[in-house]
Amino acid sequence: MSKCCLILGEIEDYITGKIVKDTHDERYIQKLARILVDNKGYQKNEIKAGHQLFVNAGDKTAFINVDFMITLSGRICMIIKYGPGSLVTRRRPALSVSRLVAGYQVPVVVVSNGEDAEVVNGSTGDVVSQGIDSIPSKPEILEIVEHSDFTSISEKQAMMEARIVYAFEIDGSCSI
Repeated sequence: MSKCCLILGEIEDYITGKIVKDTHDERYIQKLARILVDNKGYQKNEIKAGHQLFVNAGDKTAFINVDFMITLSGRICMIIKYGPGSLVTRRRPALSVSRLVAGYQVPVVVVSNGEDAEVVNGSTGDVVSQGIDSIPSKPEILEIVEHSDFTSISEKQAMMEARIVYAFEIDGSCSI
């Protein structure tokens, strides 16, 4: 039996108020939640925390966690995926998630390990900035969204993106 994480007790989720398992990863997720609200100007009701995305990759299915989805004016404008370790390995699956959560291309994708972050243009996949401080604030997201077209994702592309998410996020990962 492999041990995937150390449970340190329970803590209250900053966004939802629900009690969650206190792990090292969860502490980083809560740090990001506080940054979004306290430093970046988002209201808690604009942030969906812990969204479970159903992924169907051929004959395999699973749910994966989308740590944060920021919704403004009825559209998901930014997603944030947390993962420990190297950000470069998190970038591609997070980009795929951004193409599956809404049926359109989410304009801003953030990957973070809690200490660092990369902000990725959802349409191009290009890293546009680095560092926790570079996560776009609410006024910055509103500016970005003005110039975004929220391109629809075709069924064929969604199928390919689901396979990428499954390969990176499910195959070989441990379940808790």
